[in-house]
Amino acid sequence: MKGNSRIIEKLNNLLADELTAINQYIVHSEICENWKYKHLHEATKKRAIDEMKHAERLIARIIFLEGMPIVSSLNKIHVGAEVPSQIDNDWRAEDVAIKSYNEGIHLAVEVGDNGTRELMESILKDEEGHIDWIEAQKDQLKQMGVENYLSAQVE
Repeated sequence: MKGNSRIIEKLNNLLADELTAINQYIVHSEICENWKYKHLHEATKKRAIDEMKHAERLIARIIFLEGMPIVSSLNKIHVGAEVPSQIDNDWRAEDVAIKSYNEGIHLAVEVGDNGTRELMESILKDEEGHIDWIEAQKDQLKQMGVENYLSAQVE
């Protein structure tokens, strides 16, 4: 099915966001694993896997719309040198994704592409769940202090 060129462009932009997030989250996850912050490692790795699934769904949709997925474009990756900056960087990535998915949904409604709209709404819900978890971590860091928070992340 021949898709709208603006939708395909938006899907490729979203794909770049997802591929960037995958890389950032994997690096953060492995850093936490190296520091033996088991809980953060597992949660961040799971989020990276969620983003991989999002990327896969976006690629499938682009192909369905007879577009070409662009998998070689990444945005700037923001790796944190310590856990609080990792969490802040991950929050920013999710915030950008949420705004971009909302824009994409608006565009899909505008051009009458309900299949793409439904896909983006589904992924948006996941991204909102991600940012909610990250915001809980930010609250815990603030309430507990860095040392107490990190001690709770150890095996």
